[in-house]
Amino acid sequence: MDMRGEKVNVGLLLRLAALLVAVCWCLHVVYLETSWQSSPPPLTLGRPTQPGLHWGQQTGMKHGSAEMQGKNSESGTSYHHPVRSDGRIRKKHVEKENPHRLPACCPPLHPHRKALRWHINLQPWASETHSLEDEAKRFLGYITTPQVTCASLVDNEAATEPSAGHWAVCLDPKFSLTHRMKSKRCRVYSFGLGMDDRSMDHILARSGCEVHCFDPSLEEPHLQKAEMWFHRISVDWRDPSPALIPKRQANHKKLATILDDFGHRDVDVLKADMESAEWKILENLVLEGVLDSVGQLLLELHLHWAGFEVAGDDPSVVRYWFSLLKELERAGFRLFYVHSDPNKPHLFLHKDMMNASSAYTLSWVNTRWRPSWAAERQRK
Repeated sequence: MDMRGEKVNVGLLLRLAALLVAVCWCLHVVYLETSWQSSPPPLTLGRPTQPGLHWGQQTGMKHGSAEMQGKNSESGTSYHHPVRSDGRIRKKHVEKENPHRLPACCPPLHPHRKALRWHINLQPWASETHSLEDEAKRFLGYITTPQVTCASLVDNEAATEPSAGHWAVCLDPKFSLTHRMKSKRCRVYSFGLGMDDRSMDHILARSGCEVHCFDPSLEEPHLQKAEMWFHRISVDWRDPSPALIPKRQANHKKLATILDDFGHRDVDVLKADMESAEWKILENLVLEGVLDSVGQLLLELHLHWAGFEVAGDDPSVVRYWFSLLKELERAGFRLFYVHSDPNKPHLFLHKDMMNASSAYTLSWVNTRWRPSWAAERQRK
């Protein structure tokens, strides 16, 4: 009887010990989770202050709150630091100790970005026969018909190359770009490769815009030259995986990632010539809701083939192209400028169809766009 009682006591003690270990483990996990959520956000890029110097060579880079650096945007370029969702709690705690130490902080990055989607909405076929001719006729008619009239600034007033005149921005007063230029709040992202035409970039920089040029062929990671900033980064439709992608491709990032890395909420003008990668990049902007952060979109389309990672027969490809542009319209973008290069071959999916050019430069204005700081002011 004593032996049985002793066995029962040992078993009970073992169960209590196991229960105590489980409770301690749960408390440890909760502590780690709480510590991670309350950790301060990492610092982002500093602001170059000396023209012609690489960022790694400059000293005294300023790191601070997004609102503090935002006040300096009128006199130069500033990179904001992202604020996590718990930033408001930390700010209140600081204000209790010293209410004049920090100004009111900005809202989290991209507060208006829509939820992620898995696929775009394909438009109905142009005809019951699903023929290439019908799809091409609808698509070409769509991209060559401006939807709004706009007082445009075309870059051929300053360029000397034969390709001048490809790019245009909308300066109509009913949209915000002219006002943003005057207040020195305009920001431009220009994506290209190598010797891409920079005449429009220079015009916008001289007009008061903060211009960032992205080119993966640059030798230096970041460089300030004259009135513009250059970065060895290329926009992509996916972020790189260090385990799968070589180091030379590590600077190919999605636009949402670039915006977050730089601490930027808005881009007044997004200009891109991505050499047939534009379709998948545009699809990524649609699916991740990044288009809400763009005021004007200037894009060169290449039609001589389907584009990188665009699959399907020819009619399906053109239907996919058309559906992507209709997604732009659904997001509030309206076409205001079209240019086809007469020096380009007349090829449409490797065919001579309807005298179509192999490349078109299109410019859209986002009729619903409001800078995040203006939207926040209106909400308050």
